[in-house]
Amino acid sequence: MKIIVMGCGRVGLQVSQMLAGEGHEVTVIDHDANAIARLSPDFKGRVVRGIGFDRNVLLEANVETAEAFVAASSSDNANIIAARIARNIFHVPRVVARLYDPLRAEIYQRLGLITISTTTWGAERICEVVTHTDLDVAYTFGRGEVSMVVIEAPPQLAGRTVQHLSVPGEIVVVSITRDGQALLPLLGSEFKEGDRIYLAVIPSAMDRLEQMVGLERRM
Repeated sequence: MKIIVMGCGRVGLQVSQMLAGEGHEVTVIDHDANAIARLSPDFKGRVVRGIGFDRNVLLEANVETAEAFVAASSSDNANIIAARIARNIFHVPRVVARLYDPLRAEIYQRLGLITISTTTWGAERICEVVTHTDLDVAYTFGRGEVSMVVIEAPPQLAGRTVQHLSVPGEIVVVSITRDGQALLPLLGSEFKEGDRIYLAVIPSAMDRLEQMVGLERRM
């Protein structure tokens, strides 16, 4: 996949190196030589020096053939401008913009632009960690409407079925990892002690999940 990442700060750096490590064709845009210098010597992507919303810079980065564009600079304004140019002018199929201001993120999401607000995500993650200390929230979807929770099956779950932890519209058992192998469970699949269970959960069902697996809520 051909991906352009604008911004080589902490987020852009990690995203670029992770994507390149997965075998994607990554081009990094940044005007700061010091930021670009932080890329790993093993980074196999391209680097273009310049402003990420400059037309000539984007063309040099081959935006016309890009399949995805990530605006991850430290400026909300620059990210939004670059993301809109990539999507509306060059018609890049997948465009994501990192925004610090959650209010702006909501506005642009309504316009159909995918945004990631570190402020909102961070606040949601902190709340989950503080209020549900026994549940490991591995990932959140959307604006926190659904969380991916990972638990290790306690002894009391052994022999019970997936249906025991399933609540339509609230809690879904997505996968089970057992002896290093992942499987997609059926409602009749039985848990074994030590299983790692991956569940998709809505926030209002967190307390219910803790009760169902026998975890005490810590206040």
